[in-house]
Amino acid sequence: MRPTVLGDLARRIEAATPADRDRAVDALRAVAILGVVLGHWLVTALVADSGRVHAESPLHYLPQLAPVSWVFQTLAVFFLVGGQVGARSYAAARAAGGSYRRWLGARLARLFRPVAAVVTVWSVVAGALLASGAGLETVGALGKLVLSPLWFLLVFAALTAATPLVARLHPLWPLAVVLHVDLVRFGLGGPAWPGWLNVAAGWLVPYCLGAAWARGGLRSRTTGWVLLGGGAFATTGLVVWGGYPASMVGVPGAAVSNLNPPTLAAVTFGLAQCGAALLLVGPLRRVLQRPALWAAVALVNLSAMTVFLWHQTAMMAVTALGLLAGEPLPGLHTVPDGAGWVLARLVWLPLFAAALLVCWAAFRRYEQGRRQHRGGSRVVAGHRPAPVAGARRV
Repeated sequence: MRPTVLGDLARRIEAATPADRDRAVDALRAVAILGVVLGHWLVTALVADSGRVHAESPLHYLPQLAPVSWVFQTLAVFFLVGGQVGARSYAAARAAGGSYRRWLGARLARLFRPVAAVVTVWSVVAGALLASGAGLETVGALGKLVLSPLWFLLVFAALTAATPLVARLHPLWPLAVVLHVDLVRFGLGGPAWPGWLNVAAGWLVPYCLGAAWARGGLRSRTTGWVLLGGGAFATTGLVVWGGYPASMVGVPGAAVSNLNPPTLAAVTFGLAQCGAALLLVGPLRRVLQRPALWAAVALVNLSAMTVFLWHQTAMMAVTALGLLAGEPLPGLHTVPDGAGWVLARLVWLPLFAAALLVCWAAFRRYEQGRRQHRGGSRVVAGHRPAPVAGARRV
């Protein structure tokens, strides 16, 4: 598009944005989603070997790349923002006389409309692959990559539904649950199954922090520094002296995953991330007064779930097209066991992004819902009129 078109779009989004909208919250959500997308693209490799495709991770072969996971594992920030927005929206709905059922239905619809599209498409794709002779191992590996992000949505949906109960819960309570579960699992040599309690308790910690933020807490920079410093110190101690993995994402073949289910190290790392996010709120609010930057953030938020759900499909589409070359392509089909693979993978990232843009264009309407035009303004079903979607709150 020409610069004048981009400028006009930015001005329209700026004009449509309510004056009281907290742009920093939207920016943090966008950073969290894009962090997960880039992280998956960097630490997931689909290796073509003897007619089959299986997933590998460069972190298995190159453990020195663990710091990459510290940058791109941003789920705690998403749950922090989710708690803040969920608590605020529920309080506003109650103040307006709305029911819990109607409030929850509206929020979950935005989450799960795009899920139906990705499940339908991949059910057809999986059937076609099996019919064409693809092995169960190959189809299973691809399906796992596509469907694995759904665990995140299920947990987020459950915490959203529990917002009226947890909105005033102090985050130390779920943190204590995580601590005791890990003591049983690792300190006392107990069974592994209690670890799954941490799926709820671990992500409830940043969600409760977000709810506290919505109530007016966590506003001082001292709080941000305490969370950042304390979380970083605790995580370092757990990794160096406690025996926890350095990687903040799962690594195939590793005895313990920090993420599946969440460990105490993952939760303390999330506290550090939340502290950093809170410290960035002020600078982000100032920077996002620039219409062009705010427009980019607003557009990402408009289709955040579409981007999240289809980013693995975009990577797999490029990988599949690359097979037409007749031989494995470095960074795309080869084993991720060296620096050469990492450099080659960086070259492929723009193509992954282009494929994701195609997916976004095809499926974004499932997230945005029904629209109708009245007097030149787009109206989102169940929401107030807004000339552009940048004015909507997820």
